[in-house]
Amino acid sequence: MLKSRKHVFWEALLITIVVFFLGLLIGIAYEGSRLDRINEYYTISEISLMDILALNDALELSDVNCDNLIASNLDFADRIYEEAKLLENYDASGRITDNMKLAHKKYDLMRTFLWINSIKTHEKCSSNFSTVIYLYEFRTRDLAKKATQSVWSNILFDLKQEKGQEIILIPIAVDSELASLDSLLKNFDIPSYPIVTINNEHVVDEVTSVEDLENYLN
Repeated sequence: MLKSRKHVFWEALLITIVVFFLGLLIGIAYEGSRLDRINEYYTISEISLMDILALNDALELSDVNCDNLIASNLDFADRIYEEAKLLENYDASGRITDNMKLAHKKYDLMRTFLWINSIKTHEKCSSNFSTVIYLYEFRTRDLAKKATQSVWSNILFDLKQEKGQEIILIPIAVDSELASLDSLLKNFDIPSYPIVTINNEHVVDEVTSVEDLENYLN
C-alpha cells in the first residue's frame, strides 16, 4: 500500500512538472509571436516616420505642398495610435517582459519624434488640426493611478473616434528614460501624471469627459 501511494505521488509530481514546462513553453512562444508582430508594425511605422521627416526637411529646400505634409502626419499619427492600442491590449493580457518594455520604449521614441514633427508642421504650415498629447506613467504600480489612466485612455479613445483626423492623438509614457522627451517636458509645468497637453499650450490635469477636452481644440 505504501509503495502504491509513493507511486501515485511521483506520477502526480511528474505530471505537474510536465504541465508546468509545457505552459512555460507555450507562454514563451506566444510572447515571441506578439513581439514579432509588434516589431513588424514598428518597422513599417519607422519607414513612414523617416519619410515624413524627409518631407519636412524638403520644405527647407523648395515649396513643398503643406497639404501633403499635414496629411502624412495625420495618417502616421493614426497608425501609431492604433498600434498603441494593440500594445495596451497585449499589456492587459499577460506579464510585461523586458522585451515588451523595450518595444514600448521604441514606440515612445517614435511618438516623441512625431510630437516634435507636429510642432514643426504647425510652425511651417497653416493647419486646422489639434495636437493632443497624452502623457502617462507606464511602469507605475499605483493602482489608483492605473485606474485613472485607464479612464483617461478610454475618454481619449472616444475623442479620437469623434474627431477623427481633426486631431493628432499621441500617447507617450513619460518614464521611458528618453532625453528628447525629457527636454520637451521641461517646457511645461507638470506636477504629476497623467496629464494631457493640447496644441502645446494647454495642460489639462483633470479629465472626466470628452467635452472637457473639446473646449481646448482648434
